[in-house]
Amino acid sequence: MTHGNRRLDIVLFLGAVATTLLPWYRTEGGFFGLGWLAGFPLSSEVAPLLVQIVAHERPWLAAVALLLLIAGASRSIADPMRRGGVLAWVGALGVVFLSLQGLAIGFTGWTWTISESIFGALDKGQPSMGAGAVLAAALFVLIFSFGLAERGVMKGDAFVVSAISLLVFLVAVFVFYPIGSMFTGAVQDLDGSFNPSGFIRNVQDPGIWNLGCLVGGGRCGVAWRTLWLAIMTGLGSTLLGLAFALVATRTRFPFKKGLRLLTILPIITPPFVIGLALTLLFGRAGVVTQGLSNLFGIEPGRWLYGLTGIWIAQVLSFTPISFLVLIGVVEGVSPSMEEASQTLRADRWRTFWRVSLPLMKPGLANAFLIGFIESMADFGNPLVLGGSHGVLSTEIFFAVVGSQNDPSRAAVLAMVLLFFTLSAFLAQRFWLSGKNFATVTGKGDSGAHIALPIGLSIGVHAIVIPWIIFTLVVYGMILAGGFVKTWGLDNSLTLDHYAKAFSLTFEGGLAWTGVAWNSFWTTMEIALISAPLTAIVGLLTAYIIVRQKFAGRNLFEFALMMSFAVPGTVIGVSYIMAFNLPPLEMTGSALILIACFVFRNMPVGVRGGIAAMSQLDKSLDEASLTLRANSLRTICKVILPLLRPAITAALVYSFVRAITSISAVIFLVSAEYNMATAYIVGLVENGEYGVAIAYSSMLIVVMITVITGFQLLVGERRLRRENRVAGAPQSATLDQEKTA
Repeated sequence: MTHGNRRLDIVLFLGAVATTLLPWYRTEGGFFGLGWLAGFPLSSEVAPLLVQIVAHERPWLAAVALLLLIAGASRSIADPMRRGGVLAWVGALGVVFLSLQGLAIGFTGWTWTISESIFGALDKGQPSMGAGAVLAAALFVLIFSFGLAERGVMKGDAFVVSAISLLVFLVAVFVFYPIGSMFTGAVQDLDGSFNPSGFIRNVQDPGIWNLGCLVGGGRCGVAWRTLWLAIMTGLGSTLLGLAFALVATRTRFPFKKGLRLLTILPIITPPFVIGLALTLLFGRAGVVTQGLSNLFGIEPGRWLYGLTGIWIAQVLSFTPISFLVLIGVVEGVSPSMEEASQTLRADRWRTFWRVSLPLMKPGLANAFLIGFIESMADFGNPLVLGGSHGVLSTEIFFAVVGSQNDPSRAAVLAMVLLFFTLSAFLAQRFWLSGKNFATVTGKGDSGAHIALPIGLSIGVHAIVIPWIIFTLVVYGMILAGGFVKTWGLDNSLTLDHYAKAFSLTFEGGLAWTGVAWNSFWTTMEIALISAPLTAIVGLLTAYIIVRQKFAGRNLFEFALMMSFAVPGTVIGVSYIMAFNLPPLEMTGSALILIACFVFRNMPVGVRGGIAAMSQLDKSLDEASLTLRANSLRTICKVILPLLRPAITAALVYSFVRAITSISAVIFLVSAEYNMATAYIVGLVENGEYGVAIAYSSMLIVVMITVITGFQLLVGERRLRRENRVAGAPQSATLDQEKTA
């Protein structure tokens, strides 16, 4: 009871702060601008909750103060079951009330006709929620969690219950609510009235479902083209990622460090830049195409502009993600199991095929799922290389911003995409169900990984080395483009593009005079804030999914993947529709960009964490809990040190995606908060290709530097593999974790 009261006291104190010391509604200039202090606490724009109730005629807010008072009074209830019940009801009612009143009451009064019919006209409306209201909503979620913990839910572990509740709440607000707002618009007219005719028309559109390509009747519908592309991209990126992981961990390849750096390069490059480089290599006027034409008389073709070109660009872009997921899984396979197989006279090929590869199943399944979803959600590569072969993401984009202006069509296409994603998710769950892949336990492990079979070693080198050369050529084209006057036309060398983008002057002090500096610093700030948040939320979610059992766990896991599956164009449009009006208004601010990045990129941390945590035996957690450590301490001291590859992957991926993302950002940037990719797209539209490439090259250098810093900061997971020596102890222990 002492711990429960201490937790509750902290929450009640923060509740008092939220209702008396913080502006209840959104303030002009933002909360952290502190401009609201000038009129605080009496001005209606910045007044706290209690002043809003008494002085500004908003009596409905009294329910919030009443619920907090009831939570405080519950401290005097001795029976933990009754006290937990009161707290759970108070928390649930608080969240529901804040949500409903925020949605029902707008700037001028009721937004729902039914509310006005029941309660009568409202003399005064309300702006969007501010710092006080947002803090109060989070506190009600915690009160609800503490109540459930008091009643013995999750064995009374308040940390686990609170983590689950907060994650469910955040996913509901930043995933389901925006997408629901967009889907609602699919069956509405412009005036908000119900009209499903547009939805029905688009569902039956043969341009989506046509199977003419199978019977010689022309082109297949956009849904089947996208599905086929996603399957091929998932398979290609997974196989290449596994080949890279095997070369990096199981061979004597002399350039392993360079290999790891090279596999990161494609994901730290804006996707349209890779598409442009491929065009300059293999397009009708490309270097390779013209060379073949001059040497062998081969007529230039348009083979690059379609699904083939998109597939090459996507595999080039997404193989590094598979590599980052798989390298930790390959390293985590127990050498003792491989040695046991060889002791039973199995050769190296049979050992790899029957022992090592099956233990990599979680990583392979997760890598394929990420590649599949990434392909479906990709926007930049199909936009540059798709030509007339549109995919779901580009079709949604043109349905929203093109001449069609058909939100119903955009919603229908997004539903089709989600259906395919759900199918892939369920197939992966079915493949892995009922199997145990734990290979890292608290017991000693010894020996070294066996070498790859000769044939397999030759095969992976034959795949990896040409791919390395191809990647170097592509990036050579990118880097060279920043130093020539007009890429492909006037190849004379110049530094003018870099000077225009990143010039400095020192007259009377340092001045950032380059045209790219404003968007550059904004991008760095938002990326460095969102990356650790994404890693924390993603890995905490992975821990809960793998280690905890609770009702709706599978549905919760899929809900997280949904934000990753929806194309960025849909995320951007849905965020605009949801967060441009009360109850939450964030458009034009840095918060909407951070929220978008965190909840769109979080699934990578989740999938990587699940893949790595599936190899950690539950006895490690149980031993810590038996020694009276709580869940939070167990995570910090036992689980996280063994998840260093997953932590690095989550940090790296979320950081680079925050910098290189295009599709969602293009809708969410503002004059004050303009991101690098949106600025580069503007340069490309204006024909300033040299400056755009120079800016992209600078981003690549900066991202490599920051990624190296992340890896040094997180450190490496070290599993001591001791070779057996005659007379030496037969066991080995987990080595002390190396920290930066």
